[in-house]
Amino acid sequence: MVVLRHVDRVYPLKGGPYYALRNINLELARGDYVAIMGESGIGKSTLLNLIAGLDEPDTGTIVLDGIELTALNDDARTVLRRRHIGFVFQAFHLLPHLTALRNVELPLRLNGETQASSRVRASNILSAVGVGDYVHRYPRELSGGQLQRVAIARALVHRPKLVLADEPTGNLDSQTAEQTLAVLQQQVMANAAVGILITHSAAAAATAQRAFTLTADGLNPRDTP
Repeated sequence: MVVLRHVDRVYPLKGGPYYALRNINLELARGDYVAIMGESGIGKSTLLNLIAGLDEPDTGTIVLDGIELTALNDDARTVLRRRHIGFVFQAFHLLPHLTALRNVELPLRLNGETQASSRVRASNILSAVGVGDYVHRYPRELSGGQLQRVAIARALVHRPKLVLADEPTGNLDSQTAEQTLAVLQQQVMANAAVGILITHSAAAAATAQRAFTLTADGLNPRDTP
């Protein structure tokens, strides 16, 4: 489903090339939910941007469900992201002037679905992640945990093949973080998607099926606690 082969990302600097990522190899199937850890500045966000097609590797290939991202132009990668990738961020990135329901509807409307069908699917996914009673509330009226559940619902409402979560519990207390990660994992598995969790937290990484550590030498399997 997701395949990275010998991926490098290199930045030219005055003193010579700087390898933000070197020789990254990864292969994930549908239903896989993995965590990637690593020190700050090691390139975790760079890796996520490459997998999402927001950036291009200097060498190597990235394939999503048989489609080689590195062979697509910007417009084609944008369409692929909109249809097949869901994002969950630490900062939520909900639109403040839209209710929870309308925030979650948005990916469906951008993909051309009618308002009626979008509303039904958005309501259903909000109920599935445990915030069905808050569909008409605005982001300012929700707690951190509720905001993150709405963000998860928005990421999953269009049934993406790939879910990318970048430090999704960084702004949450430990209990709320645990509940949020459980919801994220449950929904990724229910949709038979691939889930990639970027995190600094060993506790968060322990919720994944497998964990990797990103180092200057590449991506290495890590024993989960």
